[in-house]
Amino acid sequence: MGSKTAQIALARGHEVFSGYAHSEPMFGQAVSFNLEDNKGIYDLMERIKPEVIIHSAALTDVDLCEREKDLAYRTNVEGTKTLAQAAEKAGSFLIYISTDYIFDGSRGMYREDDRADPVNYYGYTKLQGEQFCRGCIARTCVTYGSRPASGKVNFALWLINSLKSGQNIRVVRDQFITPTLNTNLARMVLEIADKRLYGVYHLAGATRISRYDFALELARKFDLDHSLILPSRMKDLKWTARRPMDSSLDTSKAKRDLKESPDGLEDSLKILKAEVEYQSRQESKG
Repeated sequence: MGSKTAQIALARGHEVFSGYAHSEPMFGQAVSFNLEDNKGIYDLMERIKPEVIIHSAALTDVDLCEREKDLAYRTNVEGTKTLAQAAEKAGSFLIYISTDYIFDGSRGMYREDDRADPVNYYGYTKLQGEQFCRGCIARTCVTYGSRPASGKVNFALWLINSLKSGQNIRVVRDQFITPTLNTNLARMVLEIADKRLYGVYHLAGATRISRYDFALELARKFDLDHSLILPSRMKDLKWTARRPMDSSLDTSKAKRDLKESPDGLEDSLKILKAEVEYQSRQESKG
């Protein structure tokens, strides 16, 4: 969601610095950024002295985090600690993007003050990272959008591309989520930045849905063959790490405090389709 946030912030007239480790960002002034480089983080914050830092960088590959726990800890915990300390020294307001995976998924529709109990190492590292944030902790769930993020294709793009190529795909029907359009998420995060809202906020889509039904809705919206989507169960997939069964987030607090409130799935998919079509037209012109 970092790229979408930078794009919207730039359109609003903000000066934006976009940190990157591998691929240079499309929006904002590119600055090299490595969560394992403590000195580099302090030097960067001292040089830029940003008013607001939106920390969305992380090792998000859930299975990789399970296999490479040292790497996950260095990146998601120690890197976040260093950035939080550097932000405090620079006088910056820090917004830490966290995850629904801090919850065990036993019941869903989690509120901000519900007990966290992650079932995988990725969720554990993100929860540990939360303790260092003195600004705002923004938890989100299954973020998707019209462009890949740092070269990684999100669930919606993966599904659209797979169905367009005629592939059969398996999607679990026993995992429930509140999928979040990155445009909606970015606007909520920027409002929190403008208002300097402290504490924990669940910034996710307003619709609780199974991942399988989410896939069907995507297929219908983009007029793709939904019969290619095969229902599966989590226990049948060869995942290294456990996943929570129902990590959906209650967004009542965000609806109460923000003008840019969480969108329902129907509205989000309309926006996604419009963005995909706009990008397709721009690419055909180029």
